[in-house]
Amino acid sequence: MRIGIMAPPWVPVPPPFYGGTEAIVDRLARGFVAAGHDVLLWTTGDSTCPVPRGHVLKWAEGDRIGISAIELRHLIGGYEAFLEWGADIVHDHTLIGPVYGHRAGDLPVVTTNHGPFNDDVTDLYRVIARDVPIIAISHDHAARAAQARQIPIAAVIHHGLDLDQFPAGDGSGDERGEYFLFLGRMAPEKGARRAAQAAKQAGVRLIIAAKMREPWEHMFFADQVQPLLDDDIVFVGEVSHEEKVPLLQRATALVNPILWPEPFGLVMIEALACATPVLAFHEGSAPELVDDGVTGFICDDVDDLARKMGEVTTLDRSDCRDAAEVRFTTERMVADHLELFTRVLGGSPK
Repeated sequence: MRIGIMAPPWVPVPPPFYGGTEAIVDRLARGFVAAGHDVLLWTTGDSTCPVPRGHVLKWAEGDRIGISAIELRHLIGGYEAFLEWGADIVHDHTLIGPVYGHRAGDLPVVTTNHGPFNDDVTDLYRVIARDVPIIAISHDHAARAAQARQIPIAAVIHHGLDLDQFPAGDGSGDERGEYFLFLGRMAPEKGARRAAQAAKQAGVRLIIAAKMREPWEHMFFADQVQPLLDDDIVFVGEVSHEEKVPLLQRATALVNPILWPEPFGLVMIEALACATPVLAFHEGSAPELVDDGVTGFICDDVDDLARKMGEVTTLDRSDCRDAAEVRFTTERMVADHLELFTRVLGGSPK
């Protein structure tokens, strides 16, 4: 199979720091090649994913994210390249791409929505759903598309990891597992403030590692999170993969108190792979990814989160790694995609 992969033009593949979509694109591209298929990854010139690549944009355009002319230039170049290359199918990870791509000749296109099915994108996905099979990344994600937005979903495919990049930890080492970890974006819905409040209530140490680049992220941090910092609740900024893994390995638990219907939440399965339990709220995909009372706890509120911080050490960390090995590997993710692609090419995407 000759698979064209359309990456967004905003972040290199793989991402040097924060970039969940681009990390998944990287794993899929390498995974398809490892499974014996031909791949052409359309990305930006600063990408380093070790598969055949093409680009018209020399650099990722993160500073100009959302500008339609930039995205369209990227897309037009990519779909022209896919047609010339002779792609059998295109897996598009952009927002605008499927609208353009499904009219670019007789080329089958499948798309993954990596964001919420909210009002901003409802009409877009409703229009393309007649021709473009849509992948959701959790069952909660799919349910919100199908029930509230009446958008048909061709497949639900959970994300996966290269487990050798997230080796299991045992909570030992210099830190001896004596801290909890918040890892994500400095956004209200992601829960850094709630994590800090719970840590103060429980009297435990918390490390906050978070992306904070946008002005509104800095404002939220200054107003809502920084006043809670002290010797036990510390902010270390955005971390690289090499810094993130030991932080996850040595943590008592990942604290993920989101308050929005997050479609997936890659950080939760990264923690599980590192044999680290997850404390999360009843939102989005969290109850699908975390087995309550086994690989973590699904908490009701900040008070419950604080209580569960005192109980999480009763869990067997090996159960977390076992869950990742069974459910959240790149190999499983790749196989699920290839199964869908085969159905689409056979004329039966549903």
